[in-house]
Amino acid sequence: MFKLQVMLYRCFMFAQAIAMKLIPQPKPTLFVGEGAALQLTRSITTMGSQRLLIVTDKVINELGILEGIQQVCREAGVHIEVYDDILPDPTFDIIESGINAARAHKSDAILAVGGGSSIDAAKLISVGLTNNKTLRQLTGILKVIEPGIPLYAIPTTAGTGSEVTAAAVISDTTSGQKLLVVDPKLVPFSAALDPTLMTGLPAPITAATGIDALTHAIEAYVSCAATEETDHYARAATRLIFKHLPLAHTEGSNLEAREALALASCYAGLAFSKSGVGYVHAVAHQLGAQYHVPHGLANALVLPHVLKFYGHSVHKRLAHLALDIGAAPSSQAQQAQAFISQIVALIAALELPNTLKEINDTDIQSMAKNALKEAHYLYPVPRYMDQRQCEQLIKDLKN
Repeated sequence: MFKLQVMLYRCFMFAQAIAMKLIPQPKPTLFVGEGAALQLTRSITTMGSQRLLIVTDKVINELGILEGIQQVCREAGVHIEVYDDILPDPTFDIIESGINAARAHKSDAILAVGGGSSIDAAKLISVGLTNNKTLRQLTGILKVIEPGIPLYAIPTTAGTGSEVTAAAVISDTTSGQKLLVVDPKLVPFSAALDPTLMTGLPAPITAATGIDALTHAIEAYVSCAATEETDHYARAATRLIFKHLPLAHTEGSNLEAREALALASCYAGLAFSKSGVGYVHAVAHQLGAQYHVPHGLANALVLPHVLKFYGHSVHKRLAHLALDIGAAPSSQAQQAQAFISQIVALIAALELPNTLKEINDTDIQSMAKNALKEAHYLYPVPRYMDQRQCEQLIKDLKN
């Protein structure tokens, strides 16, 4: 029975991969380097927008990161409203409140400033304003009919790549699940990768977001929907992260390392937007929904286990990545194992935990079921797992 299901999943993924290749996906104009945030802001003021909604969180607002942005807008006569109620894993209620704030302000453009949660929320606020659908009706693939109002993004972490992706995550407090909205209309018009906004990130957040970006790159590279273009982005991101993440972790003010990681996150985002992710994200989303584990940390917990499960189906691809980060030439199987070992070593060097004792045995069955449902209908994974295998993988995260 499971073999028949796998055949159906593969047919569905094949059709979806063809559709994603045929549907044009825009790429934002990028401003990169010191001062990029203000360059982007000046660009926004030339685009004709007069009423800008800034979507962010209270920490970003209180740190004064918005001050320069606001000054540029004031000098250009652009009226600003700040919506800073974004929390990690934003819910339907938070995004609905953002839509209401935009309507009250009569916003004609949105600027997201913050991590992936702020950017995802801004995406959904943008299309929520223009589509005659509820947010719940927008969840899924290609459900957005009308383009949103102009959207711009300034990421303050280097992990999600949300500033270039066609996806946004929304948390459903009713079901305890994280839902996806996937559509090219979510891609921001332009984005700024400004390392000066990332120098103050605490080391644990630098580590977790860096592994998030690495997971995007690796899952994109081993995806059955990978293309020559996504391969280039994924391999570049992997090289940059292995080279620069340890330095950014120990020397947070190192602008070269910060800029390299911002580019890596962006490249990984461009890769997985086209090729998709896999079981790492499917399981990590359950850990986030059930135990509120931050997404980057959840990916760090799950990544080595999923790569081991994939086995020989990804040996050739992982061998490429192993050589990219300086592994010695050997058999593909040995190189693949060496690459997984390097991931484990990197996670340990970043002082991230490799187990989650909080996992409750009574939750495992439903978590596995939800993870498989997400993966099998959204992600072109290289090898399929069944309910029993997924349950065992989640159990292994405890030890």
